[in-house]
Formats: sequence, structure tokens, C-alpha cells
Amino acid sequence: MKRKQWQGWDTEQAQQHYLIEPRALAGGGDIRHVSEFLRASGWRDKSKTGGPLAMESPDRTFRVAYDPYVLPGGWTVHGASDGHQDEWWAVLGQQTPVEIVASLTDALTQPRSAHAPNVWAPLQEQHWRNQPHSSHVTATSPDGSAWMQYHQSPDGESLWWAGAKDSQGNAWTAQFSPTTPLHLVQAFSTALASPEPAMRPRGRVPQSTQIRTTSVSVLPSQLSAWQHARITAARAATWARNTPRTGRPRATARPRANAGGTRTRR
Repeated sequence: MKRKQWQGWDTEQAQQHYLIEPRALAGGGDIRHVSEFLRASGWRDKSKTGGPLAMESPDRTFRVAYDPYVLPGGWTVHGASDGHQDEWWAVLGQQTPVEIVASLTDALTQPRSAHAPNVWAPLQEQHWRNQPHSSHVTATSPDGSAWMQYHQSPDGESLWWAGAKDSQGNAWTAQFSPTTPLHLVQAFSTALASPEPAMRPRGRVPQSTQIRTTSVSVLPSQLSAWQHARITAARAATWARNTPRTGRPRATARPRANAGGTRTRR
């Protein structure tokens, strides 16, 4: 057999993907974006064969689950109470983009910042509009497709509520208990407002007139490299937290999702 034929077998075939803006309307995506990072961070996979995803932190303080088999289905994140924190929970709809879910679940694996959290700051930086009312405050994205709300009931109980919706009926919501740590809610609001697009393969792009798509040709090796970089960063951070402070290596930054490839805007 000729050498040229052998080389042809080894040539990668580029795959068509789409960068979607705004990311809040990109659809759910691959849940492994969340689960593999947690696994690389030392979390235990408690899922039953053929059942919904269930992950538990090494110290059993946090649980993350994804169940598409019930209505309305989606993500549940739970934090146990301890001496400094009350029990808390968050629920996110099935169509919540995994990039936004990961902002919350990734934060569970990282040390809390010493700075006081500000949920509204990331939204203000991206020019979201504030709409104050007597019982709640709502921030809405510039295109009106996404929102973040702080709601206080007449009895004094408060909670955070967020979501996105387009005119075709694609929608999801997220709700956080009154006791959810604010730095986690801020991590969520940061990802919700981020102008960074989400990438989806052909056939997984929502039918929506309110999204902007950019076609990109991506090699399988590129996808693998981006996924590997995210997992490597999680493992490095986990190793660093469990190693004496001297001589710690730096975790490798995750490449941007839209790096490389040939683009076609539509």
C-alpha cells in the first residue's frame, strides 16, 4: 500500500461546531463539563448504573446531582450545615448551560476569596439594567433574554432567582436558598453575564431567533486538548491544596473555548 494512503487514514477530520451568544440561550450542553472537573478534584461518583448523575465532595459537605428522568429535571446542588454555615441548596433547570452550572460547582472545589462577595457587580460590568421594586431587585441583560433577581417575601425570607428565555419558548430558571453562600451566587452571576460564547456541536444548536452563531471547524484533537487542560487544572489545584505550601506549581490556565478553527458568522 502506498504511503499516501496510510497518511490519509491518519488525517483528522474537522468537525463543525458553533459558538453561541448569548451563552444563557445555548442550551444544556455536555454534563461531563461539570462532572469530569469534580471527579478530577477528588469528588466521588455516587451515581447508580443507568441512573442520574450524583457526585459527592471528599469531605461529604457538598453534593451535586443531575437528573433528566424526572420533570422538570435538571441540577441540584446541596451544602450540609457546619459550625459556620447553615444548610443550603440550589436548583438549576435542565437547559441551564453547563458553562454556567460549572461556575457554581467549580467554586465548590476552590478556597473562598477573602473579599466580600457582590452578586450585582458582574452584572453591572456587563451593563445589565437594574429594576428595583418594593419587595425585590431585578437585573436584566441588555437584550432582555436573561435576568437575576433578589426576592424578599413579606415574612422576611429572601432568595435569589435567575433564568433565561427566548421568544421560541426555550427557557430555564435557577433558584438559590436564602442560606446559599453569596460567593457561590456571585460565581453564578459572573458566568451568567459573561460575554464569552458557549460552543455546541452541529445538531445541538437551539432553534432561536435571539442567538448569534459563529460556525467553527474544530479538530477532535483540539476538543480533547481543551478538555484535558480543564481536567489538568483541576488536578493541579487539588494537588496544591493537599501539599505543603513550599514548591507548589501553578495550575495551567484553561484555553478559551473559541480558540482556533475556521469561523463563519451568521
